[in-house]
Amino acid sequence: MATHFDPSAAAQPGSGVFGLPHSPDEAHVVLIPVPFEATTSYGGGTSDGPAAVLDASRQVDLFDVETGRPYERGIAMLPESQELRDWNTRAKERAQVVIDAGGIHSGEAELLAAAKDVNALCDQMNEYVYRTARHWLEQGKRVAAVGGDHSISFGIIRAHAEKYPGLGVLHLDAHADLRVAYEGFTWSHASIMYNVAERIPGVKTLVQVGLRDMSQEEHRYIEDSKGRVHGFFDATLQNKRFDGIPWNRQVDEIVALLPQHVYLSFDIDGLDPVLCPHTGTPVPGGLSFPEAIALLSGVARSGRTIVGFDLTEVAPDPEGGEWDGNVGARLLYKMIGWMLKSQKA
Repeated sequence: MATHFDPSAAAQPGSGVFGLPHSPDEAHVVLIPVPFEATTSYGGGTSDGPAAVLDASRQVDLFDVETGRPYERGIAMLPESQELRDWNTRAKERAQVVIDAGGIHSGEAELLAAAKDVNALCDQMNEYVYRTARHWLEQGKRVAAVGGDHSISFGIIRAHAEKYPGLGVLHLDAHADLRVAYEGFTWSHASIMYNVAERIPGVKTLVQVGLRDMSQEEHRYIEDSKGRVHGFFDATLQNKRFDGIPWNRQVDEIVALLPQHVYLSFDIDGLDPVLCPHTGTPVPGGLSFPEAIALLSGVARSGRTIVGFDLTEVAPDPEGGEWDGNVGARLLYKMIGWMLKSQKA
């Protein structure tokens, strides 16, 4: 780290993520921004999530009372890819044709062609994220992605599952994301965990926390998974709390189902929507910020290793408010901190 860097000073204009001076080559943690939201089916704006989180991150104090000084290991965010931005613009235009029609059920040639175009662009995005994550993993870095909608997670999970076969995915979300090709989109944000479970054999276990909005088919998929997928439903978690079961004991129960190597996939709508009001599909309920952080610390406390993560569905206020980006940036720093701390546990 540059000798003149003062972690307690205000961030310099134009500085890196969290105001840090590191290049990706110098940093131990490399963040991949993925400004992509092609299949967003309700509220939009998550393609601006990485920039909002980057901007808000410069207001985060770098000393953390729980995890110490994560910044000392070096954290850098890669520049946004203009190619990804262009793919996103084209894919959103084509996706809107399908979304306006309510999906491809009518079988019209125009809708099928549009869905095919979207799926092809999503394939390119997945390959870009996969290649980028694999490159930095090969350099010995810890790698994370910042979305974008939740569909962006496939490539980085694939890269981690190749490096750490037998991986467990800890998934915080209001939604199960186990739908099959939602609205005709193979790589829909609503299908991300179905695709992970079906297409990435290196993922041993999927543990989902905070679920409160899903289809009957998704619920059945969890039940039929023979223990590979575990769903912790928000109603059940809250009822246990109402009965006086401490949250940390519930965390222990959740974490016990995970293998040694854990990848975190956090959709910010897993939190109480008071914390993320502009996310695409907010649902009442969810975890408080301290509960989410206790879940992270519970993984580290158990002796398991957090090997990588993604944070998705942060959407800034279209009126210019900074709350969503602020919460996203603070959750991001906590995820980095607990990831690094878990490697020393």
